[in-house]
Amino acid sequence: MTNSARFDRGHTDDLMSFLAASPSPYHAVANAAERLEKAGFRQVAETDAWDGRSGGKYVLRGGAIIAWYVPEGASAATPFRIVGAHTDSPNLRVKPIPDTGARGWRQIAVEIYGGTLLNTWLDRDLGLSGRVTLSDGSNRLVNVDRPLLRVPQLAVHLDRSVNTEGLKLDKQRHMTPIWGLGEVAEGDLIAFVADEIGVPAGDIKGWDLMVHSVEPPAYLGRDRELVAGPRMDNLLSVHAGTAALAAAATDGGRLSGIPVLAAFDHEENGSQSDTGADGPLLGTVLERSVFARGGGYEDRARAFAGTVCLSSDTGHAVHPNYGDRHEPGHHPMPNGGPVLKVNVNQRYATDGSGRAVFAAACERAGVPWQSFVSHNSMPCGTTIGPITAARHGIQTVDIGVAILSMHSARELCGAQDPYLLANALTAFLES
Repeated sequence: MTNSARFDRGHTDDLMSFLAASPSPYHAVANAAERLEKAGFRQVAETDAWDGRSGGKYVLRGGAIIAWYVPEGASAATPFRIVGAHTDSPNLRVKPIPDTGARGWRQIAVEIYGGTLLNTWLDRDLGLSGRVTLSDGSNRLVNVDRPLLRVPQLAVHLDRSVNTEGLKLDKQRHMTPIWGLGEVAEGDLIAFVADEIGVPAGDIKGWDLMVHSVEPPAYLGRDRELVAGPRMDNLLSVHAGTAALAAAATDGGRLSGIPVLAAFDHEENGSQSDTGADGPLLGTVLERSVFARGGGYEDRARAFAGTVCLSSDTGHAVHPNYGDRHEPGHHPMPNGGPVLKVNVNQRYATDGSGRAVFAAACERAGVPWQSFVSHNSMPCGTTIGPITAARHGIQTVDIGVAILSMHSARELCGAQDPYLLANALTAFLES
């Protein structure tokens, strides 16, 4: 992958398949794990004792996956090269008592997850996905990938000022999807889900369900130079990181470090969970890897001191209709290559040394790259980069792919950028 940055549309086709097959974080990590299994990785349970043998391993916990490849001859103090990402996206999530309705309509009660653009969920055909937990403690994936739900917008005849004063949505009153007509009956939704996955309704004891747009990803533009699709923030990076780790593992004899993919859940609401970047999962896995290879605290400290993380998340492409919202000297464009994200107030973790690491990886891969910094009058967003740096004391660099419509139900990127990002990440993991 690092021999040439020439655009391979096959990689982007594969990304589109990955997006379509991953409507929830639980599906995303299952699909990433399946791809790594094909590359020779094997799952290890957190409750088992780990060995220090070389090869590829991964841990699954909820909507998070940590995968790593130990090359032959790696010592206990060998540093890690980490690609960080997150699996969750802003959306609408099903409440604990989901069955509701009004005025003859049957509806599903939802809670707003993350900083979603609410209006992008209106008048869109929605499916249902996530996981349920059964009475024996096992989890089953759910993916009703057909038009099932809809959040209908009020007609312009009943809201004459919508086009002059803007759309005003109340999260509680206006975002409840409809899914039929008739009387509300408690237990209807879970009975429906049980029938979909072929289990008795009484066997479902818990659920983590959410809605998703059933419109598939698609190429867009005169020359099909753009891609429109859901959950690019941040499954685009999860897909690229998975491909990069699998590619690095096939070249294991050349590795000087231990390549790692760390894809966390709950980034969109602060990362504070047992599967989020602000939890102990990554540190625990890395430490256990050191200890499994016969190391102690000193080896752990040496390994972490030499570790670098590229935190890959989507960034803002310059918007043609809102150019004044962007910093005048920094206008990332689609198909211009991955973006280095900088904020001196540490909303991004990049510093000058990290810039050099990223630039070197892109140079080795033959990949162009761009820089992003926010307009001084606009608050800057953040991601897992500063959390990873502060929690684990490892050098972290924030990067990503420039997109439009971030946090929309359907986002937009350049068709070449996913491949360019995967090339850069592979070169970084192999260095």
